[in-house]
Amino acid sequence: MTTPQVEAFLEMMAVERDASPHTLSAYGRDLADAEASLSGGGGLMAADAPAIESWFAGLAARGLSPATAARRRSSIRQFYRFALAEGWRADDPSRRLDAPKQGRSLPRTLSIDEIGRLLAAASMRDGAAGMRMVALVELAYASGMRVSELLNLKVESARRDPACLIIRGKGGKERLAPLNAAAREAVRLWLAVRDAGRKPGTPDSVWLFPSRGGSGHLTPRRFAQLLDQAAVAAGIDPARVSPHVLRHAFATHLLEGGADLRVVQTLLGHADIATTQIYTHVTVDRLSRAVQNNHPLARED
Repeated sequence: MTTPQVEAFLEMMAVERDASPHTLSAYGRDLADAEASLSGGGGLMAADAPAIESWFAGLAARGLSPATAARRRSSIRQFYRFALAEGWRADDPSRRLDAPKQGRSLPRTLSIDEIGRLLAAASMRDGAAGMRMVALVELAYASGMRVSELLNLKVESARRDPACLIIRGKGGKERLAPLNAAAREAVRLWLAVRDAGRKPGTPDSVWLFPSRGGSGHLTPRRFAQLLDQAAVAAGIDPARVSPHVLRHAFATHLLEGGADLRVVQTLLGHADIATTQIYTHVTVDRLSRAVQNNHPLARED
């Protein structure tokens, strides 16, 4: 059960911080977990520092990953800062929580050859389904869009064969997503079969990739399923392929091709360049493996 204080905090995050529904849902789950765990001592509003620290220490024992624990720490700390500002508490019981140590997790990606095989497999689907799948993969790989950004594209944004799309990303921030010739051609072909398949007299969907589901457009889950099918057809382990992996491949291949890190940061819509720097580790690891595998002095006799 959500307390009035938590409801007020979530409302503030939505109105003043422009937090997305996904972010608000994550905050709500984190705070509900803490409230339930601390209910014996009066919940979040009555908890002291030892109680908060005990709850936080127990997250690892429950099997939560360091990344999830770090997010819950952030949720709790922001909530108590809000509680202090509102005058609901005179102290911050979360102030001594240390961030859990996390190992460096490199993003999964695909090689350029594997992207080509994935596109070839997508194009083998019959008719409109194949055209749609090629357009989805080409757009994702050409722009680095998040899956939510890709599937929320309006059809009018693609009608005039634009060289760039205006993307509304996290926090409502807008950025430009340049499109290459292959992506533009894939979109043009998809629009042709999309329009031809519409029944006369029926209103057109506002979405570039419409669906009969409740949202009106293709869902991330369905796109992931289609990618799994294409991966199997391409001879690629489907566990290595997802909509987000296409975004990783976009960033990794740009950096391998010599793109500036700041440019990649802008294209991905990252607020902090530290988030983008993880891709430099991917490229360095690949270069290291290339030396180990091909340099004559690096090979074992």
